[in-house]
Amino acid sequence: MEENVKILLCEDDENLGMLLREYLQAKGFTTELCPDGEAGFRAFQRDKFDICVLDVMMPKKDGFTLASDIRQSNLEIPIIFLTAKQLKEDILEGFKIGADDYITKPFSMEELVFRIEAILRRVRGKKTKESTVYQLGRFVFDTQKQLLTNGDKMVKLTTKENELLSLLCSHANEILQRDFALKTIWIDDNYFNARSMDVYITKLRKHLKDDDQIEIINIHGKGYKLIVPGEE
Repeated sequence: MEENVKILLCEDDENLGMLLREYLQAKGFTTELCPDGEAGFRAFQRDKFDICVLDVMMPKKDGFTLASDIRQSNLEIPIIFLTAKQLKEDILEGFKIGADDYITKPFSMEELVFRIEAILRRVRGKKTKESTVYQLGRFVFDTQKQLLTNGDKMVKLTTKENELLSLLCSHANEILQRDFALKTIWIDDNYFNARSMDVYITKLRKHLKDDDQIEIINIHGKGYKLIVPGEE
C-alpha cells in the first residue's frame, strides 16, 4: 500500500500471532499484536488503526465480543475475522456484527494480505469520491457521510450498509444483479458472502421501513431491486 497502514492483530496462538505480525510488517504494515480480546480493546482505545484482524476464539474476550465493542465506537473501521470455526451459524454471526471478511484456518498469509489490501482500496476509494446525495422518498441518503436522514431521525450506516445502499441507489428501479453486487462489495461471490449480503439487505429494509413507498424486493434468481417513487 502507498500509505502507512496500521493493523490491530489479535491472536492468542503465540506462534501464529508472531508469524503473522512478522509477515505483515515485512509487507509494510505497522502491526500491533495482542494475545487476547481485552488487550486488543485496550490497544484500540489507546491508538488509531486502519483495520482490525481478530481471531474469534480468544481468552478473556472473544473476537465477536471485541468486534461488538469496537463497533460501539467506530462503525467504519474494517474488521476481518480469523477462525478455525467453519459452522455457517458462526460465520453469519460474524457478518451480523459487521465483519468485512472472514477467513477460516488454515489460510495462506498471502491470501490475508490480499484481502487486507482489497478492503483498504475499497474503503479509501470511497473516501476520495465526491459526495453523492440521493432522495429516497422521505429519506435523504448522503453516501460520503454515510447518513440516512428522515426528518429529525438520523441513522449512521456501517461501511457495508453504505456501500450496498449506494449500489442499490445507482440501480434504482432496476435489477441489481446479485453476482455483480457481491463481486463489487465483497470481492468474492461465495456462499458465506452471499449470506452476509442477505443480512445487510435485511438491515437496510429496517432502516427504510418508515416510508412504505421505498422497498427492496428480491428478484428470484437474479438479485434485488430498490423501488423508489418518481425514479422510473
